[in-house]
Amino acid sequence: MSTKSVLSDAREVQLAVSLIELGARLQFMEANVGLSRERLIRLYKELRGVSPPKGLLPYSTDWYMTWLANIHSSMFYGMYQFMKKHSDEEQIHVLIKSYRLYLEQVESQGGEAVLDFTRAQMMVRFFDSDLLHQCTCTRCAGRYVTHAYDTRQDYVCVLCRPPSRAGKAKLNKTPAASDSQSMYPTSATYLLDPAGDPHGLH
Repeated sequence: MSTKSVLSDAREVQLAVSLIELGARLQFMEANVGLSRERLIRLYKELRGVSPPKGLLPYSTDWYMTWLANIHSSMFYGMYQFMKKHSDEEQIHVLIKSYRLYLEQVESQGGEAVLDFTRAQMMVRFFDSDLLHQCTCTRCAGRYVTHAYDTRQDYVCVLCRPPSRAGKAKLNKTPAASDSQSMYPTSATYLLDPAGDPHGLH
């Protein structure tokens, strides 16, 4: 009985460490980790050297609609769907692995992460609450994050129709409509279909 309790506690501590390293907020950890608030704060201070940030979580869905945020959010959510479909793990572990994969993909392309962990987990929550949906672009067939009420048949994504200010983004390599596949050779697969199959579009 005591051995099981010790092992369970160790798993919760490891989960908390993983979340803190990814930048999770204290509110999220309290809801998903079986440790007291005091222990979570101590862990956070030990790992980061500072107290956990205070303030409300971002509750607006509008952030995900701006052009660069939409590209990164859509890429991440495609990865999350892929992981969820091919894993029997709990949602929190799927979320962690998906976000790590997102960071790896961005780094491999020489870019910078636009979507932080808090935005990523809130986006999953927005999808679960039916506040966000995905639309399939009529030009490139990629699937992109949209407001639930914006879903339409003639949707054109932000890569195929970038805004005029798109070239001013501070990224080492900013994807354009004409070279999105070459810029994100692996991540583009996740934009096409959760199963990694470009023929599985809706």
